[in-house]
Amino acid sequence: MAGHSKWANIQHRKNRQDAKRNKLFTRIIREVTVAAKMGGADAASNPRLRLALEKASDANIGKDTLQRAIQRGAGGLEGVTYEEIRYEGYGVGGAAVIVDCLTENRVRTVAEVRHAFSKNGGNLGTDGSVAYLFRHCGQFLFEPGTSEDRVMEVAIEAGADDVATDDEGGIEVLCEPADFPTLKHSFEAAGLAAAVAEITMRPSNEVALAGEDAAKMQKLLDAIEGVDDVQQVYTNAVFDETQ
Repeated sequence: MAGHSKWANIQHRKNRQDAKRNKLFTRIIREVTVAAKMGGADAASNPRLRLALEKASDANIGKDTLQRAIQRGAGGLEGVTYEEIRYEGYGVGGAAVIVDCLTENRVRTVAEVRHAFSKNGGNLGTDGSVAYLFRHCGQFLFEPGTSEDRVMEVAIEAGADDVATDDEGGIEVLCEPADFPTLKHSFEAAGLAAAVAEITMRPSNEVALAGEDAAKMQKLLDAIEGVDDVQQVYTNAVFDETQ
């Protein structure tokens, strides 16, 4: 982790997400619709929908809005049909980028994503070109000062794959995506609040960027996230604390 702070990067990401709150609402509602379509309207038996509704609750999205999204996804209301698409590419300094989209128009989406890459110094790659650099998993990050013994005890009992502490004293817990809801509930029941709790594409190695390269990479990521159909952007780039 030399040269950059994981916790500074996490706060940086949170601040940028808060600045894009209106788009966050749209993404969450779209995810609720797709989750209901794929797994049914009952959150108790649909883990993906349950997680989407938890995100909606954190974002203070109204229950009526969410119910309409669920009904639309489950076939109770007419609406557009979304398709899940993943794009892969490279950014500044060879940093890898994965872009997950939900779209009703594949041709439009790929054109807009490709334009965002090419205009900002990146390159859209082929399927599988960077995915091998990431692991699809559940991830929990606890801030420095959290009891490592307590986190490890709860994590192991709940079926986590790995628990590691970084140089700053932060704790990372990894699990299989299917085990994420169980671990999340266990940590909450134990009074352990994670700074980050999500199912993600976690990079197996990181590309540290600073100065002009970091600024260019952030501009690229902002452009990709600005595409309406983009749901999530993952990268193995990490930024200097001053960015």
